[in-house]
Amino acid sequence: MLTKNYNPKIMTWAAVFAITLAFIGKFGALLQSIPVPVMGGILCLLFGSIAAVGMNTMIRHKIDLSEARNLVIVSVTLVFGIGGVLIGSGDGPDDWGLKGIALCAIVAIALNLILPGNDGWKHKKLDDQL
Repeated sequence: MLTKNYNPKIMTWAAVFAITLAFIGKFGALLQSIPVPVMGGILCLLFGSIAAVGMNTMIRHKIDLSEARNLVIVSVTLVFGIGGVLIGSGDGPDDWGLKGIALCAIVAIALNLILPGNDGWKHKKLDDQL
């Protein structure tokens, strides 16, 4: 969204390029040389942009956040993501833990399936969805 480039081919090439750079040790060392406050500012912009794009998507699709079900899903997901909630134990090398975007995705999907009112899309006409 920041670059205004929405071409899927370019995004695919960027992803392949980023994965390739992950295997180059010198590039990792270069990233580790960036001061922590600078990297923190970059990450604030990145994750804030991701949250803003998500909210923009919900607004475009006219999701009603005054409905309790939708508000619970959005608020719990955001709190888990922003609050750094960890499910499991990530203390040792053999331990597992779920946090961050992975935890947010699972919580959002689970709440969407568990909370009542999930079948509203079944009653819409095809013309209403377009």
